[in-house]
Amino acid sequence: MLVLAGCSVGAPLEGGEREDPAEDRLGWEDGYWYNDSVDVTFDDGLNESERRRVVARTMARVEQLRGLEFESRVPVEVISRQEYRQQRSDGASDPGSEFNRWNDQVWEAIFIVGEDENVSETLDSVFSSSVQGYYSPSKDEIVLVSNSETPTIDRTTLSHELVHALQDQHFGLGTNPETQDAQLAEDGLVEGDANFVEEAYERRCRSEWSCLERPERGGGGGGPFNRGLFTTIFAPYAAGPGFVGDLKERGGWEAVNEAYDRYPASTEQVIHPDRYPDDRPVRITLNDRSAAGWERFDVDPAYDTVGEASIYAMFWANDQLGDHPQYDYDHPFSTGWDGDRVVPYENDGEYGYVWRSEWDSPGEAREFVAAYRDLLRSRDAKARDGGVFVIPESDPYADAFRVSRSGATVTIVNAPTARELDDVHEPR
Repeated sequence: MLVLAGCSVGAPLEGGEREDPAEDRLGWEDGYWYNDSVDVTFDDGLNESERRRVVARTMARVEQLRGLEFESRVPVEVISRQEYRQQRSDGASDPGSEFNRWNDQVWEAIFIVGEDENVSETLDSVFSSSVQGYYSPSKDEIVLVSNSETPTIDRTTLSHELVHALQDQHFGLGTNPETQDAQLAEDGLVEGDANFVEEAYERRCRSEWSCLERPERGGGGGGPFNRGLFTTIFAPYAAGPGFVGDLKERGGWEAVNEAYDRYPASTEQVIHPDRYPDDRPVRITLNDRSAAGWERFDVDPAYDTVGEASIYAMFWANDQLGDHPQYDYDHPFSTGWDGDRVVPYENDGEYGYVWRSEWDSPGEAREFVAAYRDLLRSRDAKARDGGVFVIPESDPYADAFRVSRSGATVTIVNAPTARELDDVHEPR
């Protein structure tokens, strides 16, 4: 048995519960104050009553740190890693669907998921092995994923997911931004807020709070791990806390709360908080100039925006950044982004795309082009006239590329062969 000592406010009633105060107060939830002790046994996992105590005190601590009151209790379920993988498998979409084939081209454009893979299965592999828990806005519940044979709770995962429940109760979650960059940008606030509180929670555990010991995290397993895809989707967790911290310095928690009415417009704003909220990305125009049977996918919208975080991940995953820290996301090759649009094309089982990006200055566009060409050369691409490069067939990104720059605008056209580049997008 593990009994954690703590400074209690008021004497517990039988069973560890107390009557609610006359008025609900920050730091009090379901019979526990934020600095109470809890009596639980970890040897055989946590039974229902023990889990309730742990959740109640953690809710009290989260609202004490975040400055917001929970409006209702949050159900918490613990499932095994195997159960979680089965849930993902049961809900998996068809890799050959129109959307997934379109999405494959978007991720291929940033050299993260090659032609020998598909995005839906690669995402499933990454999430199945890395997710520790999640909050479901539609069900208003938290699910924690345990690597142990007995159900255990990681205090950091629980505190993180409880912040999401708190966000949903006060601001509403579950929106669906149209583009990859907009999704990551919105998550920069949502996950940044949760990670900011989680980090504060852990600091208290190291100094003034008695906390539950964290269970050992076994390896998630699950097959090959795509580090570029993980670097992309981890951007909100890594860059988001700095963004939230900057907002809090500007105007306290109220400034963070107000941001839920005006989410960051791009990952650029999350990575560089000084650009929030005024420096919004430019709108990219990319007219259809295809011919000879090439056409855009029947999805809405027919384009995607990958953004600064994904461009950074592209260079990092392809070993173009030297010893630059993986989760820094601020690098000259990607900084200066001002907007982009990727439009995938198909033609009877063949695929290509047009990727246009705008940069803050011609110099930054020139720097991006130089780094991108170096990436192509790292895959043994052979240069031809007219800014054309061809990656050999042995490579998972074997294709032809035309790279051009006009001032601060960069246009990249991709096709299976060099002679098909003009059919995908005629140059002018």
